[in-house]
Amino acid sequence: MEHRTLNLLDEALGLNQQSQPWLPLQGKVVLIEDSVETSGSFLLHHLIKRILYPNSSNVIIFLAFSYPFSHYDRILRKLGCNLGAQRDSRFFFFDMLALQCPDGNQGKTIEDGFFALYEKIQKIICALPENYKTNVTIMIDDVSLMEVAAYGSSDHVLDFLHYCHTLTSDFGCSLVTLNHEDIYSSMERPTLILQMEYLADVLMKTEPLATGLAADVHGQLTVVNSGICSAQGNLKNKISNFQFVLKENGVEYFYPGSRS
Repeated sequence: MEHRTLNLLDEALGLNQQSQPWLPLQGKVVLIEDSVETSGSFLLHHLIKRILYPNSSNVIIFLAFSYPFSHYDRILRKLGCNLGAQRDSRFFFFDMLALQCPDGNQGKTIEDGFFALYEKIQKIICALPENYKTNVTIMIDDVSLMEVAAYGSSDHVLDFLHYCHTLTSDFGCSLVTLNHEDIYSSMERPTLILQMEYLADVLMKTEPLATGLAADVHGQLTVVNSGICSAQGNLKNKISNFQFVLKENGVEYFYPGSRS
């Protein structure tokens, strides 16, 4: 059952290759949108495990605004991935909880702070062995908290995301971000959400069940993959919808109505 359920999400993302499972998303922008009721953090965990598969040359630069390293290390160990053993070699962790964007009192602006962070990311990439440089994924676990760190300036957050996006063309890096769509529910769709969706090659969206809460189903997941290449060489959209239930050591995915 576990092999089948893992393949359901991987198939939607195009990650069902055996030798290089992350290859279809290399150089792509992946956006996870979730809500308070249905957190999408389990998708980050799934992608971390897929990226850091054994004997690969893949690297993750992780900007953590939500939780410390110990939180992710504990969860990924349950999934069979030891982050501690790969820290500062294949898994570079920026604990943004311990950092603050500089303000004018320090003689620096928020923009300076984000640019300095981008320079650190760029420095890590440039110092990697040549066969690693094109296999880097920049991952941000909470764009909404990045916006809080920027004192509500979505423009500075967007500028930073655009900085990171340039690395997809310069080095072939991937960019994975998570944002909480429901925090903007009291306003029309803001520029930040619209711009992130515009940049995204793959959108993953977790939502509560339309029929309400259920004991054996924790939510529904929509995956819009616009980076699928057709037989004619054209890009096409692939839309997948399924439901999920969170378990102690993983997640079970299934199509609506397929469980008795």
